[in-house]
Amino acid sequence: MPPSDAPSTEKLRDTGNRILTAGVILALLYFGRSVLLPVTLAILLSFLVEPIVRGVQRIGAGRALAVLTTVVALALACAAIAMLLGTQMLRIAEQLPQYEATVQRKLKTLDDATIGRLRVISREASRLMQPPETPAEEPPAPVPELEGPVLVPQPKVVVVEPHPAAPPPLQLDEKLLSSLWAPLQATGIVLLVLVFVLLEHESLRDRFIRLAGATDIRSTTLALADAAERLSRLFVSQFLVNLIFGLAIWACLSLLHFPQAMLCGALAGVMRFVPYVGTAIAAVFSAALAFAVDPGWSLAASTLGTFVCLDLIAAQLLEPHVYGHATGLTPLSVVVAAIFWSALWGPVGLIVSIPLTLCLVVAGRHMKALGMLEVALSDAQPLTLPQRFYQRALSGDSQEIIANARVFLKTDSLAGYCDRVLIPALHLAQLDASRSMSGGALPINISRVVLEVVAAFSSENLKLPSRAQQSSILEDLSAAGWLRHEREELIGRWQGPLGVPPGSVVICLGLGAQPDGLAAELLVRLLRLQHIDARRFSIADLDAGLPPGATPDGTAIVYLVSAFPNPERERIDAISKQVHALFERALVVRVLCPGVTGLPQIGKASVGADHLAGSLVQAIEICQSWKEAHDKLDPAPPRIQPRDVQPVAGMH
Repeated sequence: MPPSDAPSTEKLRDTGNRILTAGVILALLYFGRSVLLPVTLAILLSFLVEPIVRGVQRIGAGRALAVLTTVVALALACAAIAMLLGTQMLRIAEQLPQYEATVQRKLKTLDDATIGRLRVISREASRLMQPPETPAEEPPAPVPELEGPVLVPQPKVVVVEPHPAAPPPLQLDEKLLSSLWAPLQATGIVLLVLVFVLLEHESLRDRFIRLAGATDIRSTTLALADAAERLSRLFVSQFLVNLIFGLAIWACLSLLHFPQAMLCGALAGVMRFVPYVGTAIAAVFSAALAFAVDPGWSLAASTLGTFVCLDLIAAQLLEPHVYGHATGLTPLSVVVAAIFWSALWGPVGLIVSIPLTLCLVVAGRHMKALGMLEVALSDAQPLTLPQRFYQRALSGDSQEIIANARVFLKTDSLAGYCDRVLIPALHLAQLDASRSMSGGALPINISRVVLEVVAAFSSENLKLPSRAQQSSILEDLSAAGWLRHEREELIGRWQGPLGVPPGSVVICLGLGAQPDGLAAELLVRLLRLQHIDARRFSIADLDAGLPPGATPDGTAIVYLVSAFPNPERERIDAISKQVHALFERALVVRVLCPGVTGLPQIGKASVGADHLAGSLVQAIEICQSWKEAHDKLDPAPPRIQPRDVQPVAGMH
């Protein structure tokens, strides 16, 4: 086998092993559900009950006494709720004969209004589609009476089928107990397992750590703590929300004079633990009961409206504030999880689908092998902000980029957006370009999107040319070059007057690469928003020396800007020497942006006493500190203001 085929074969073998493992796990979950269901329910309940057990222990009770007390209290509470619901259901069953006439009358009305109308329409359509009737034939001649005996018709024989006698009361009790035995048995098994899980809580945790992650105890412990915290918060929050929902249903139906308001409220609170379908089932049951009880239609309609309004309020207003990030699941993943677990474990799987999926997300967050689960199921952003910017820029979707930027600017500054989103996105583009044959140059579509974003947040009212003109312009000039050209068109070749007082101008120099020039241009625009006379020049302009009429004392600060780590940074010492020789009194600041690494690449300057900044935000802070110190020495108002800059409303 050639060496090039070995990695692909190994990858296929690894994929096959994963598929086989997943199939074995699914088979175990399906065929072992009779054993796994009570164990899973007991473990999930332990996360809800464990804080109560600890609270009882703080009073002074031992672990065993606290566990037994808590579990018995839980069982009694569940039994009380079941008895309450059962009593109310029996009372409704006894009253059903009273409502039989009302139900039949309403069903007949519904039938006449729906199916009856369809029957009439169908009959008329059939009549119109039939061919015209032929003329009736003459009736045959009467048959003469025959002489002879007359046959007398025999009477019809009515066969009476015997009906079985009603079963004795003991047999009815036996059937009732047999129907209740299965759920009682399952509940008893769950409570028994719950007792032992709570008694051996610490031991089970240690055993799980030993089996799952003995080589990395820290990660396994963090995963267990994360899962326990999320599940406990989820259960408590869900219990509170459902309790409030049930009480609200009870109160509203009581105001409507609903005869069984307490039953419907309790049923609504309990059924809401079932995702998606639980509330609908409770609403349909309550509406059907109102349909049978009330001679009119208003009570049934009001009941359905009450359920719809309260469910919307709970889902849109109450749950986001109470749940917060307790689940960390996307709505789509919740739906898929409900379908998956209900297909495996039936109705119980539907109830435990969210907690089990939450455990899978936590496992994917802390285990590298299961990382795809977190990406597929959690509500965490699958792409970082720079990755999203770069992906939308590749597809040319500048409108979505601008919309995302406006959302970002609600909580952060424009300089922060450049540091955390735009410049790292340029770094991603440069890394991809360096791996291709373009030699590290930014693609034209990336530069075009950057121009549109800068124009959207610029104070100069930039008028971008058409798409076709942008392509031809960017083939000759970079994005930074076009932006500088537009500023020169507004305020002159040197981007402002040359005869300025000492300490009036801030110069920004890109180290040489195309992204460096763009980062320097962004810094210029950010400084001009602060009413600072900032100008951008290139290294070639620096080599040509000062323009005629300009003095070195007019420059206060010189920024040497590098967008991200690149070979151009090796020239920074030589460029710094050149700047110090040309502007002896100017403050030289090295701006070394980190790019996608997220950490400022700042080290001690090797030449002179240059200041260091790891971002555009830090560079602006250095300039503002210098300006404040300069204003204290010279309290007169600034003598030079950029003539083309107006502050942007609402911009930081």
